[in-house]
Amino acid sequence: MELVWKRRPQEGKAGLNCCERGGVPFLSFPLLEQYESLVSHGFSTRLGGVSEGCLSSMNLGFSRGDERARVLENYRRMGRALSLPLERMVLSSQTHTTNVRVVTEEDGGSGISNPLCYEDVDGLITNVRNLPLVTVYADCVPLYFVDPVHKAIGLSHSGWRGTVNRMGEVTLKAMEKAYGTRAWEVLACIGPSICRDCYEVSLDVAEAFRAAFGSVAEMLLDEKPDGKFQLDLWEANRQILLGAGVREEHLSVTDICTCCNPELLFSHRASKGRRGNLAAFLCLK
Repeated sequence: MELVWKRRPQEGKAGLNCCERGGVPFLSFPLLEQYESLVSHGFSTRLGGVSEGCLSSMNLGFSRGDERARVLENYRRMGRALSLPLERMVLSSQTHTTNVRVVTEEDGGSGISNPLCYEDVDGLITNVRNLPLVTVYADCVPLYFVDPVHKAIGLSHSGWRGTVNRMGEVTLKAMEKAYGTRAWEVLACIGPSICRDCYEVSLDVAEAFRAAFGSVAEMLLDEKPDGKFQLDLWEANRQILLGAGVREEHLSVTDICTCCNPELLFSHRASKGRRGNLAAFLCLK
């Protein structure tokens, strides 16, 4: 299946790869592909699933009004494509917080084969092998973290609220506390999400970024004649991760915008809320 993407290349950076296994397309980072002996990873598209209507077809959100059996079948297909065990997947419970959960063996299957026993969790970290972490999206920013030294991973959801509150840095600190992770050794990826040109925000959001980022905010915001702003979440998260100690050569930034590719990815903005959810997957082998 050859998919045609609208891309926004990042200078000096390798773009995402589009892969397909078993009729299920997904996106992957060349940076993490170099560590395929350590981790499995991927980011879903809206193709290859069984959901219908505006959720067509690879909806991975249980809260979008879809039949649970359809969503589970979509997860099963993604699991096969990425060689991940469905029954051990661990889902987040996202509410735009910066809460990070240390995922242990007992969490296996949370949100899939077992009920979630936690709330308000936008970040997941673990050092347990064969325990896939899963977070969901429809314009917000997925953040992938791989510590190849301490054999630990993290996966976090960062919308504008998460970004303003430095979710990437919070996740790295949680990994440091739990596993001894050192930011300069971490491989980090900023996943498919809404780009600067598509993401219009109001003055209150712009002011929140000015308060959080100081002078750096001016490079993240473009003011428009109507008093609205275009906000660059990709660069904001890049600045957060670099500031937290991630090395430039260990950092990969998406070249694919969810809103620019509404036929291939779910976008809340592009669909005016009539959409399913995409998902990020990351697992220690």
